[in-house]
Formats: sequence, structure tokens, C-alpha cells
Amino acid sequence: MKKKTIAIDMDGVLADVELQIIEHYNKAYGTHLTKESIQGLSEEEAFNGRELMLDIVKKENFFRTLPVMADAVESVRELQKNFEIYIVSAATEFPLSLAEKVAWLGEHFPFIGWENIVLCGSKSIIKTDYLIDDHCKNLDYCIGKPIMFTAFHNINQTHHLRVNNWKEAVAVLNETL
Repeated sequence: MKKKTIAIDMDGVLADVELQIIEHYNKAYGTHLTKESIQGLSEEEAFNGRELMLDIVKKENFFRTLPVMADAVESVRELQKNFEIYIVSAATEFPLSLAEKVAWLGEHFPFIGWENIVLCGSKSIIKTDYLIDDHCKNLDYCIGKPIMFTAFHNINQTHHLRVNNWKEAVAVLNETL
């Protein structure tokens, strides 16, 4: 029997990009932002405009040193037993991130083969049964079932099935078997 497919976003889903941006932003601009203080804000509101945030994420080694989200490794391993897993990242917006993301995945998710890693521009080309992502701009065009992974910028969005963490994601997906 053919396994159902899941596309999993990297930043904000597998990798804790929020924490990394906050730490770099606070250091660069002398602020005291926390994950709690930016809840419900857009990226532009949280980081005083998109340009300051982009300056941070365009730096060398930003993506290579991202922390792994809690329970992500174990959860993806668990899902891999019953689903075909693809890691999908809109990485071409940040050309330095391409090699860094491949290296990061190799370190933290070595059980995901190169043929299941998709680094792209628009995720609208992804045709999987499920998409786990933190951005509605990707979920809104999902051909399969979109699953929104909670992030500070999507707290007020309600038009997709939401999971707050990896344990919830595994439970929701295992219910579909």
C-alpha cells in the first residue's frame, strides 16, 4: 500500500526560527523582545519592519545554527513509519540558506534522504496529502490537507487546522491512518 505524503516546513516548524531571530534582533538592536511579547504580531510589527529582520536572516550561519523544535526529531521519525516525509523550505529567497539548510538537516534529521528534501521558491508547487507549515501564504494553496503549526505571527488565524507542537501533530496525523 502506498503511504500518504506529508510536506513539512523547516523554519518555524522543525527549526525554532522565532527564538533565533529574537536573540539576534535583541543583540543587534538592544531590545528585550521575548516569544511572549511578540505573540499575535506580524513579522513587520514584531521586528519594527521587515528590513531589520531580513538583515538578520541573511547573515551567514543564521540557518545553520537554528535550534531544533521540541520533539521534532522523534516525531518525524515516528511519522516516517506510516507516511512518506518530505522536508520543504522556501529557501531560495535567502540564497545563503540553501547549503546551511541541507547541512542542518543532515545533522538533525540524517534519516531524511536527499531525495526527500525540497528547497524551492513557492510552495504552491507542492502536491502532498498534508502540509505542515506556520505560514498561511503556503497553507492557503495546499492541494492536500493544510495543518498550521502555531507561531507568533499566526495566533489570530483560524482558517486551518492548528497544532501547537509536535506531539499534537503526530496525534492528528496518526488519527488519519
